[in-house]
Amino acid sequence: SGDVVFWYDNMESWSTAEMIWTKGINMTVIRLTRMGRNKKPFYRIVVTDSRKRRDSGWIESIGYYNPVSNPKELKFDQERLDYWLSVGAQPSEKVAKLTAKK
Repeated sequence: SGDVVFWYDNMESWSTAEMIWTKGINMTVIRLTRMGRNKKPFYRIVVTDSRKRRDSGWIESIGYYNPVSNPKELKFDQERLDYWLSVGAQPSEKVAKLTAKK
């Protein structure tokens, strides 16, 4: 059918990032997931499978963004962000814009 299928001898030694790759296509994204309550949003910066819904389960939380506080609060783990980008995770537009500011 034209799909590329990879065979690995030792699947037990795979990292989480390697397991997310399916048939050679990267399915991992770094995006915001909404928390908080009505009219008081609070976002976590998370690594997740691109096929999951916005607020469903994620692989790892690497930071947060609070647009309601004054001043707006942004905190994230640069080391983990760099790691996920190095293994091919794609940041959403908003995450790319927020993390480029720091």
